[in-house]
Amino acid sequence: MTHQLLFIQNLGSTEIIIIALVILLLFGGKKIPELMRGLGKGVSQFKKGMKDIEEEINAEPEKKDVPRP
Repeated sequence: MTHQLLFIQNLGSTEIIIIALVILLLFGGKKIPELMRGLGKGVSQFKKGMKDIEEEINAEPEKKDVPRP
């Protein structure tokens, strides 16, 4: 796992440009906005899910305080 992180930290501007060009060649200029839009939606859904889980966890202690008959 740390080897992957070291690889990412060692990327220079030239390598990033080459990677971007390869992605452009693979997917084409028309597909990239669609891919980024999908990625953005995925990230926002992930954040929403995390927020919902956090609210659920914070609401749980309130449920425990309610006396049972």
